[in-house]
Amino acid sequence: MHNKIIAGFSKLSKVRKVQWIVETFFKDPDMVMNELISYWHPGLQSILDGFIENSIGNFPLPLGVAPNFKINGKVLAIPMAIEESSVIAAASSASKFWFDRGGFKAEVIDMKKIGQVHFRWRGDKEKLIHIFPDISQKLRDDVKPIIRSMEERGGGINSIELIDFTDKIPDIFQIRGEFYTCDSMGANFINTVLEQFSITLKNYFISGDHFQGKEKELEIIMAILSNYTPECIVHTEVSCHIDELANDNSINDGKFFAEKFKTAIEIATKDPFRAVTHNKGIFNGIDSVVIATGNDFRAVEACGHAYASRTGTYQSLSKCEINNGIFRFWLDVPLAVGTIGGLTRTHPIAKRSLEMLDNPSAEQLMKIVASVGLAQNFGAVKSLITTGIQKGHMKLHLSNILTFLEAGEKEKEIISDYFENKIVSFSEVKAILEKVRSGKFNG
Repeated sequence: MHNKIIAGFSKLSKVRKVQWIVETFFKDPDMVMNELISYWHPGLQSILDGFIENSIGNFPLPLGVAPNFKINGKVLAIPMAIEESSVIAAASSASKFWFDRGGFKAEVIDMKKIGQVHFRWRGDKEKLIHIFPDISQKLRDDVKPIIRSMEERGGGINSIELIDFTDKIPDIFQIRGEFYTCDSMGANFINTVLEQFSITLKNYFISGDHFQGKEKELEIIMAILSNYTPECIVHTEVSCHIDELANDNSINDGKFFAEKFKTAIEIATKDPFRAVTHNKGIFNGIDSVVIATGNDFRAVEACGHAYASRTGTYQSLSKCEINNGIFRFWLDVPLAVGTIGGLTRTHPIAKRSLEMLDNPSAEQLMKIVASVGLAQNFGAVKSLITTGIQKGHMKLHLSNILTFLEAGEKEKEIISDYFENKIVSFSEVKAILEKVRSGKFNG
């Protein structure tokens, strides 16, 4: 067995990296080597390798489309990158359901983003508070060259605030900046500004006349944006009269369905155990569009879950009400996304995904992403309170089971026909496949 510790791995060529990996960790290195190389892209690999360190290949993820999304009267086909069965089907079903009922109505409430500089200082707090307006102006003056281009596009620094953190951690203060970053997500821009803030702040204390002796000693702890953006909010909703909810498939009584649906949302508002799964369903939709457009789904998720906890209890991000016979279902969610910068234009699929969406602004993309999240949530809750989640999910999962069991094309056809009107389970699929292979299957 090879030594599993290696020095200088990052300096190896890509081929040598893969060779060391397969020879060290796999029983059949030649087979694994060929398998990993088979996923390399002949035309784009150099671009993909440039996104990360120590690249050894690609991890394929399906890209699908949910058509017929009507958002603010505009019809779109939504690109969704996700591996979970039934997500795109649920979103597509919901978009079709609401298409003739007015579609999704979305608006951006605000697009403020937050950056923070934390520092340690042991001087007179009241003196610092008194002098901070002068510090704030100096901070703005020193970043003018950095923010000029952003200001020309309509963005920049909205406010600079001193936050007293000493009641939580002794001698710790925070400078909090609010930013508008236009069509970029803004992480690099905000972090560059914050690092200049740090330099200016330290120089102000060391070189200025306001502080003497020990007061000049200021320690910068860190300077970085916050992915919690509770004022970068988008609202999206659907509504119709309860009688319009009835259809020929799973909803016979619109009033009964509306009240049951509202109860399901209330449960997710009061019970964190249900709320986590409920919100996960929302992010099934949100994440898939965020990934497809080259945005940061980890930041979006972390922010969304923090926002769901803002009252002190984790609860549903979506809400529902019935007033005067009108069913209304909506979602308010923080979404910091961009349509320029990052991978949005350098990743070829992200670029095409944005083109499919008619090259939206960041504000338009926020509306699209939130609407897909609400659609996914509606589709999931609708299934839960009517047919149950497993019937549709497991049917879509059938192909994955058959692939895992290495079924041939003819076997897949026979078994798919057999389960057309039956509940799918792994054990039952396996048992039927064994009968097919043994010649004991009678249909």
